[in-house]
Amino acid sequence: MPYRPTRDDGERPACRPSRDDGGRRASAATGQRSPERTPYRFSRDDGERPACRPTRDDGGRRASAATGQRSPERTPYRRTRDDGGRLCVPAWSAPLVRRGRDFDEDDVRVRANPRGSRPRTKIRPAQEDAADAMVLAVDRGRYTCLVSSGEREGAEVTAMKARELGRKGVVVGDRVSLVGDLRGGPDSLARVVRVQPRQHVLRRTADDTDPVERVIVANSDQLVIVTALADPEPRPRMIDRCLVAALEAGLATVLCLTKADLADPSPLLAAYQPLGVTVVVTERGGDLTTLRQELAGKTSVLVGHSGVGKSTLVNALIPGADRVVGVVNDVTGRGRHTSTSAVALRLPETEELPGGWVIDTPGVRSFGLAHVSPEAVVAAFPDLAAITAECPRGCTHMADAPDCLLDETEGVDPARLDSLRRLLTALTSGD
Repeated sequence: MPYRPTRDDGERPACRPSRDDGGRRASAATGQRSPERTPYRFSRDDGERPACRPTRDDGGRRASAATGQRSPERTPYRRTRDDGGRLCVPAWSAPLVRRGRDFDEDDVRVRANPRGSRPRTKIRPAQEDAADAMVLAVDRGRYTCLVSSGEREGAEVTAMKARELGRKGVVVGDRVSLVGDLRGGPDSLARVVRVQPRQHVLRRTADDTDPVERVIVANSDQLVIVTALADPEPRPRMIDRCLVAALEAGLATVLCLTKADLADPSPLLAAYQPLGVTVVVTERGGDLTTLRQELAGKTSVLVGHSGVGKSTLVNALIPGADRVVGVVNDVTGRGRHTSTSAVALRLPETEELPGGWVIDTPGVRSFGLAHVSPEAVVAAFPDLAAITAECPRGCTHMADAPDCLLDETEGVDPARLDSLRRLLTALTSGD
């Protein structure tokens, strides 16, 4: 039944109805119905019965506790500290309001549904209005570029690589496309959005077993191998390796012998002139006209180990270059690294000679050729490559190779053959 038994003094437990028909609670002892139920809550009063206070009126306003009068018109706004008025912010958004500032769109957090949101498009802007430029220097992710087209032609700007380029490297000599701020001021920053195809790439590896190629420069016309005749001593194997790298890159080569006032250049002249390499001899304070003629109208990259005088030549050829120079260690006989990164400098024009570009590079201790194959070296000698095509399979074309046709064929120039074998030896020997 709908009664719950409770303890009583009688023989049987008294029954107290839990609810009556009208939803009112009956008395515990008599079972009589309670007064008519109202939507008010009881509170203490001075009268015989408790005063009733309505919880809500029809308009959604709270009535007074004692009089039952309606409170002032209720609004969906919350009072916050202000000049005396109300902050016009909806109550539901009040927790999003930052202290001391007005509500704006930054206060609303919108989280995209990873399952329901549309995937990011891979279509990128064409950037057809991008300006062409040449990379002059690279320094910790910032690229100094010379604008070569558009309204800002001739301006030097600082740029960063755009995200869509990914891990694609940008080196000195690259032809790139720029967008963004091209004013060239100290606070301006452009973006490299495109790298043009490279015509020539000069590369090297750390050693002959390192598979990682390191691009030195791009789009250069010739390689200038700078070697000192003394202090430090010349390294012929280093010269041979640079020649092999130039042949693989398709670059013309110039051998610049410095410090001719300290040693005789004749031995090196006799060794490299048969290779068809242009040799220029310079000395301290001497005339550089011959070297200027070789550099005029071209983009030349200077390569050599530390202390041979690359930066000294650049300062003599380009006034105002202010490249840092060093001295050779008296104990080890080696130079110190003074140039920390490659930089392209404009060669000034003269009345007789056009201008050009000179790229000064840091000194190298080794020149790995892991990326060069023997076939690429042989292909650089067209007259000998036709003969080697008939050699036995696996022939190394060295002097100790059995049945090599280079030794059996008549009319082979001995000087050319010696040069080929010397370059092939450079691929398998250390510096």
